[in-house]
Amino acid sequence: MATVASILKKKGSQVFSVSPETPIIDCLKLMCEKQIGSVLVQQDGKVVGIFSERDYAWRGILKGNHEHTPVQRVMTEKVFYVKPEQSVEACMAQMSDKHIRHLPVIDDGKLVGVISIGDVVKSMLQDKESLIKGLENFILGSEIKL
Repeated sequence: MATVASILKKKGSQVFSVSPETPIIDCLKLMCEKQIGSVLVQQDGKVVGIFSERDYAWRGILKGNHEHTPVQRVMTEKVFYVKPEQSVEACMAQMSDKHIRHLPVIDDGKLVGVISIGDVVKSMLQDKESLIKGLENFILGSEIKL
């Protein structure tokens, strides 16, 4: 069973973040440049929110905010976290239950990475493919012995 740690081992633990005062446009430029769907909002080394494509779509310009609005006005303040030892299945359940697409990873109180719904789905698919191959090998091996 795959874990958050195994996802981070493959994708890396780089985290992109901005300060609460960062204009929305600068957040979007960073997300575009890095090809990511969210950035963490940190102040004094502490996560105070997360800004995602969904936040921009739902609370950006349509709510009267403009490109120079500080991200703290449109970010999601309630951030859910996971630990490295958690299973990908637990992450999928949390993401589905909370309707979120990104989870920061905390280990011993320290931010060590961020995983996305895409990372979780990819990991689950790889696990299923490995299981299928193992079963195929077992079945074919059993047939050869007959």
